[in-house]
Amino acid sequence: MAFDNLSQRLQMGLRRLTGKGKLTEADIDEMLRDVRLSLLEADVNYKVVKKFLNNIKEQALGEKIMKGLNPGQQVVKIVREELKKTLGDEVTELNIKEKGRTVIMAVGLQGAGKTTAVGKMALFYRKKMKKKPLLIAADIYRPAAIDQLVTIGKQIDVPVFEMGSKVKAEKIVEEGLKKAYQEDYDLVIIDTAGRLQINDSLMDELKNVKEISKPDEILLTVDAMSGQDAVNVAIAFHEKLDITGVILTKLDGDTRGGAALSIKEMTGIPIKLMSNGEKLDTLEIFYPDRLADRILGMGDVLSLIDTVTDNISEDEMKSQAERMMSDSFNYNDLLKQFKMIKRMGSMSKILGFLPGLGKMKSALANVDDKAFDKIEAIIYSMTEQERKNPALIDKDFKRRDRIAKGSGRPIQEVNRLRDTLAQMKQSMKQMKNMDERQAKNMASQVQSGNYNAMPGLRPQKVKKGKGKGKGNFRF
Repeated sequence: MAFDNLSQRLQMGLRRLTGKGKLTEADIDEMLRDVRLSLLEADVNYKVVKKFLNNIKEQALGEKIMKGLNPGQQVVKIVREELKKTLGDEVTELNIKEKGRTVIMAVGLQGAGKTTAVGKMALFYRKKMKKKPLLIAADIYRPAAIDQLVTIGKQIDVPVFEMGSKVKAEKIVEEGLKKAYQEDYDLVIIDTAGRLQINDSLMDELKNVKEISKPDEILLTVDAMSGQDAVNVAIAFHEKLDITGVILTKLDGDTRGGAALSIKEMTGIPIKLMSNGEKLDTLEIFYPDRLADRILGMGDVLSLIDTVTDNISEDEMKSQAERMMSDSFNYNDLLKQFKMIKRMGSMSKILGFLPGLGKMKSALANVDDKAFDKIEAIIYSMTEQERKNPALIDKDFKRRDRIAKGSGRPIQEVNRLRDTLAQMKQSMKQMKNMDERQAKNMASQVQSGNYNAMPGLRPQKVKKGKGKGKGNFRF
């Protein structure tokens, strides 16, 4: 994630305060020095840093905090609230009409990921709001820009209107909108031309496209790696086009993330969407409070719930829950679970949503997402009877040896899978027998990051030398 370094430094500074029964002004100043350094290293605009620190200090030195119970935790809460305000305070979603046609104009500099973001938006709103999107290829200058959009359109099964690179952008947009009207497309996204730098000819063309299309949203694509430069780009585009929102891209990279913490405060333009990966299904609505929690290592359970509900139906979840609680849970059920998890994205992304696991980022980075493929190979090498009746494998080494050879995996992995299934069944049995008080206590501890509280869910880092390359982190 783009904020890894910032997150680690912020958490380190705040850790000095948590647990202290009493705070002094010197304690607050020391913490603020750490916060200042972490923000400046993340390339956050210095004016934003100054305002951020002044607001924290003013509240942290208040009599209620200094003399109250758990002052360190209250300071953490203040930092979280200020971080949320800096990011935008409230969520601002796109103005997508329930009925009628919505036109979105995507603008930005070359290299910010604008064309890919256009495809991601089309896929996101087709799934989220059942829209019928049409993409208009109006970037006629960048080599292969039109081909890139056409390829993306084929991948997500969304039509792309294009007239080649020798027709003016204004004409392409005009004809594309006619097609949208004639064929009843209710979401039109225009991929406009980017430039290596802002110039008058670019802005004139964009103003003409705006006049023709009368867009409901003009979205600026900003690369999270661009730091303070993003502020200058946003101001220049905003002065000419009245930008309505920002799409923040490349948040999955090992970048500084200063753009996210500077742009809303400096320009007033809300961040509306963020892209957290290269795949076309990695676009998310930007929630300032959730991102603030992620940065401070508090997890993001709400985004995890959204990810689950977007990829797994209620019937699937209910069916799997019933199977897990029964004594007949088997390898076929385990295979279904792994396939559902794969639909949600990488394991490191999913685990990163959980509170407390932010402290284990280096381990999470080494989670081997191909591990599911290896497990699938093992299960597919079993007979149907063996999948339905795990006891057949438990009692017979020859069967396990045959499965290992058939899947091309070592016998140790077959044994580990057998142990995993047994542990899951045991855990479900324990949870089924819990009373309400025990269940609440377990949920509370897991929420605070104590995963040892949950039977069968104990993260462990495998010692060096136990396995090659990735995959040195498992449950």
